[in-house]
Amino acid sequence: MFLVLQGISIAILVKYSKTHEAVFSSTANEVTGKVNKQYNTVEYYFHLKRTNDQLNAENARLRNELKSSFEVPDSLKQTMLDSLLRDSSHRNQVRRFTYLPAKVVNNSVTQENNYITLYRGRNQGVHEDMPVVGPDGIVGKVIVVSDNFSRVMSLLNHKSSVNAMLKKGFYNGILEWDGKSPSYITLKGVPKSAEVKRGDTVLTSNISDQLSYPPGLMVGTVANISADPSSNFHIIQVKTGTNFYSLQYAYLVENATWEEQKKLEAQTPKN
Repeated sequence: MFLVLQGISIAILVKYSKTHEAVFSSTANEVTGKVNKQYNTVEYYFHLKRTNDQLNAENARLRNELKSSFEVPDSLKQTMLDSLLRDSSHRNQVRRFTYLPAKVVNNSVTQENNYITLYRGRNQGVHEDMPVVGPDGIVGKVIVVSDNFSRVMSLLNHKSSVNAMLKKGFYNGILEWDGKSPSYITLKGVPKSAEVKRGDTVLTSNISDQLSYPPGLMVGTVANISADPSSNFHIIQVKTGTNFYSLQYAYLVENATWEEQKKLEAQTPKN
């Protein structure tokens, strides 16, 4: 009875007093708001899975409409002429290279043997042993090819070996990776008689052995020089021109005369 009378008294007070009516309305709104918030939180929790499913479905639909969802392997070709091997008349170009652009879809830099996957394969003109270059320097060589992808042995690989030369003096050596920093490779075989300084440019060699890189491509710059105490050669640390951390695109190089050169050299008498 007390509670009933108390409720009637509060109702009469709120109804006939503007001040008390305003205070009551404010308090009631605050309490109602908190109750509704807690209710919505509980309801959202129980509907969270359905909401996520709806968002995932919507994201999938939007992604399927993106232009990138319809991407195909690049089939463009760009013919390059080797200016180092033109004759004196500049009319008969002696050697030709074809550059095939490709997108990098996978790349490792922290392993002992690193590899790169390119989105271009056999159907787009790629074959094994093709050299690969980047916008700022050489990258590696193709070792495995599928219909639409190719696997590249990076320069950052213990099995990698590339002929290179100093731009100043054209001293030749072999590029290898010591497995340490992805930003540096080692040039060995340059004689101590060669004058080498920090900052000197290192290029692909004009001597082709196991890999048909076009001569004169950027490899990097000399970062450090030390003498090999057990030989008459320098040990040269080279800062790579290619930034393997941010490599996004590369070019596969087709050498039109490489097979002819290999066939001729194979005919050389063994004795």
